[in-house]
Amino acid sequence: MPANKEVELYLTCPKSLEGLLLDEAQALGLDDAREHLSGVSGRGTMQVAYSLCLWSRLANRVLLVLKRFSVKTVEDLYHGINDLDWSEHLQANGTLSVEFTGRGSGIDNTHFGALKVKDAIVDALRDADGNRPSVDKISPDVRVHLHLNRGEATLSLDLSGTSLHQRGYRLQQGAAPLKENLAAAILLRAGWPALAKQGAALVDPMCGVGTFLIEGALMAADIAPNLRRERWGFSNWLGHNPEQWQPIFEEAKQRAAIGLAKPPLWIRGYEGDPRLIQPARNNIERAGLASWVNVYQGELATFEPKTDQGQTGLVVTNPPYGERLGDEASLLYLYQYLGERLRSACLGWEAAVFTGAPQLGKRMGLRSHKQYSLFNGALPCRLLLFQVQPERFVLSDRMTTHVKPGAQVDDDEAPRLTGEPERTAAPMETARLSEGGQMFANRLQKNLKLLGKWARKEQIECYRLYDADMPEYALAIDVYADWVHVQEYAAPKTIDPEKAKGRFLDALAAIPTVLDVPPERIVIKRRERQAGMRQYERQAERGQFMHITEGGVKLLVNLTDYLDTGVFLDHRPMRMRIQKEAAGKRFLNLFCYTAAATVHAAKGGARTTTSVDLSKTYLDWAKRNLALNGFSDKHSLVHADVMVWLESDRESYDLIFLDPPTFSNSKRMEDVFDIQRDHVLLLDRAMARLAPGGSLYFSNNFRRFVMDESIEARYQVTNITAQTFDPDFARNKKIHQAWHLTQRTD
Repeated sequence: MPANKEVELYLTCPKSLEGLLLDEAQALGLDDAREHLSGVSGRGTMQVAYSLCLWSRLANRVLLVLKRFSVKTVEDLYHGINDLDWSEHLQANGTLSVEFTGRGSGIDNTHFGALKVKDAIVDALRDADGNRPSVDKISPDVRVHLHLNRGEATLSLDLSGTSLHQRGYRLQQGAAPLKENLAAAILLRAGWPALAKQGAALVDPMCGVGTFLIEGALMAADIAPNLRRERWGFSNWLGHNPEQWQPIFEEAKQRAAIGLAKPPLWIRGYEGDPRLIQPARNNIERAGLASWVNVYQGELATFEPKTDQGQTGLVVTNPPYGERLGDEASLLYLYQYLGERLRSACLGWEAAVFTGAPQLGKRMGLRSHKQYSLFNGALPCRLLLFQVQPERFVLSDRMTTHVKPGAQVDDDEAPRLTGEPERTAAPMETARLSEGGQMFANRLQKNLKLLGKWARKEQIECYRLYDADMPEYALAIDVYADWVHVQEYAAPKTIDPEKAKGRFLDALAAIPTVLDVPPERIVIKRRERQAGMRQYERQAERGQFMHITEGGVKLLVNLTDYLDTGVFLDHRPMRMRIQKEAAGKRFLNLFCYTAAATVHAAKGGARTTTSVDLSKTYLDWAKRNLALNGFSDKHSLVHADVMVWLESDRESYDLIFLDPPTFSNSKRMEDVFDIQRDHVLLLDRAMARLAPGGSLYFSNNFRRFVMDESIEARYQVTNITAQTFDPDFARNKKIHQAWHLTQRTD
């Protein structure tokens, strides 16, 4: 292709990088440049096209537009492509791949569209000897791209080959790495190129496999991001002109050599996961930056950048942000600690934090002076920019306006105003609780003063400290010795999810300080409205058990793996009652769960115990609970459907505990169980097993449960609900109901 001939070019990029790519492409020589969704178009010579391939840090692909034409039918598509002189681009025995996007004009399937494009090219090149191009999806001679939109087809050649974000150095990566061009965009938005020219430092306290560090070093050393690429989309294209390409490539090599010969900047990364250290170092080596970038193993808690010359620079990081609310909540303390480390160890530095959870970003105790809306794949994210200064108060003018993706946005803590901006005094750094968070902390402190004193007096180490006492802070907080178990109740649909999330995070922020417990000992879960066996479904698989002491017995609890922990704290008085009454009795525990009540009965001197449940997992847990207390003989664990087992069992029991679920539809059951519908049959079958003079304790947590009148007609029934609450559940007496049943004596 002639050196001075202008061609039409189209550059694709991730959504939200269009503005940055427009500036970059214009700087590299693209004329008549215009911004589109996920792309930029313009005109330039092949030298410009080659430069874009080599130097673009933001583009995914550089497309050379061959033709635009109208398409009304499939035949129009075929002829529009077949009419092109393909001998200028590909040999008859060459290889190609086709990417087709869009639909319409009788083409509703991209695979069908790609097939038609391929057929048109192959038919155009088939020679007299029968030679014809073949398809190679991995390494073709040319990559053809066709986009169909509203009857207009755009036919292009992909000059880049594989996506330009794949620089070639990152053969090893972590669980959720940023793409290289997104990392480059973040560094550009953070002003790193200007800082690098001033000799500033660059550091990432959670560097993963080093993408930010490598991209930053490439910029600082003036190295073309794709200099090490060995194969391009134009390598075997017949229109490729090596005489135009080679000088551009050689100049890039010279610039890289000059850049690497300069004294390297202070570029460091720290990573807590030891498994990622060597992959990061391997990536740095492949990028040719071993003398510029260093990575060390180190937790965020030890992060303190001490540069060689005492200079400041840019801290850039992409902390985890989770996909579910529970994940996000559990990361609150990480973000708080990141803010604390920046304030204490990075005064005078710039900081850039990229997150998909802006609510967490606001918990860092720093006020961002700029924010940008970006996308990580399909996930909307925010880039928060900070100037880490000593704590002070500043007057700031702030006003929020509507922005498009990729544009700068104001701090989302700023008031949503129209007209005149609000003039406010805004604390820059110290992490403080919000007004609501402080109010929650006050309530938590009050509860701790009252319940903590009671728990110490009664030698109770596990108790409920808070249970939605303030309706807008809908969570339960349980103390398990020196651990804290937090459950968020799902907010009603009438509550704005963002407000509910904000209040939850406010509450979580208060817990470590009020309870004097480190964040790593706070377990966070979300409790939805439960049905069937969902409360028993596994949440995680850590297998971390601890034992607690209650009434002289030890019980295993697991705070992480299931929604419930293995012991229902509200049943503590019931378990203690069973322990006091069990001496010499035959005890039956139906729907036994982890058999905590059975252990108490055994401790109280029960002659025998039988525990029935449908879950093998929880029966194994029950076995471990018994063994932990030295009980093994005379204690039977039965794996069965309680309703079916009761129908066939013929033994008699002096003391029965019956605590069924509200609803169960386990596949192992013969029928669906519903406590309101089935409690009459259940109680009749259980009472048939009760020995003369024996006691049956029945409880359930269905708040709308109503005992059938026929039960009270057949048995002596006493509602003992009020007697089954300790002070920690006195605020929530709807959590369960309880009855004492005996055979009638009249």
